Amino acid sequence: MKIKVLLLIFAWALSWGIQAQNNSVSSRQAREVFDEVYQKVYGPQGASLHYKVDIVGIYKTEGTIWYKGKKSRYQSSNSKSWNDGVTAYLVKDKKRTVEIFTATSSKQSRFGDDFKFESENYTYQMESDGDDIVLILKGKKGTKSMKEIRAYLDKKTRTPHSLRIKVAFFWVTVDISNLKSDGLGDEIFVFPRKKYSTYEFIDRRDEN
Repeated sequence: MKIKVLLLIFAWALSWGIQAQNNSVSSRQAREVFDEVYQKVYGPQGASLHYKVDIVGIYKTEGTIWYKGKKSRYQSSNSKSWNDGVTAYLVKDKKRTVEIFTATSSKQSRFGDDFKFESENYTYQMESDGDDIVLILKGKKGTKSMKEIRAYLDKKTRTPHSLRIKVAFFWVTVDISNLKSDGLGDEIFVFPRKKYSTYEFIDRRDEN
């Protein structure tokens, strides 16, 4: 799910000296901060965090994400996933199944293309809002997925604690906690096949 990438993009903002002494800063400054943060996510150190997602009260989920370059892993109450950058494995314990996808397949998520993100399709700005710094991305004309993204960072600690993402006419709320930017070993992203040897394996790598 692309939302997982966004979580870490904004989480990394705490590593940078973002100042919000004025009510707002220029679009260019905001974009520069975003670009630096975006690149930092794909560095060798890796990062992890806990998230809670609420989509207008209809769908709620929470879990933990690990991310390092093109590799990722997540664990929620409904499913688990390992992505080693080449192949992705989606485990559903209730169904006792393991679905196999290519690493970049949007079919790994029930939301598919709804959370696709292209940085050039947005304008950028930062504002001060009470105890928070707000990084605001607004979709340009023709943006079909996420129309607006707001990342809320604590002004004192500069730690991200919430995202609001507008998809079509509704808002998705994401709470962030337990952010860690320590180095992650590649073994974290290796699918433990033996552990799920009794599950049914479904290969979907040939599906579009």
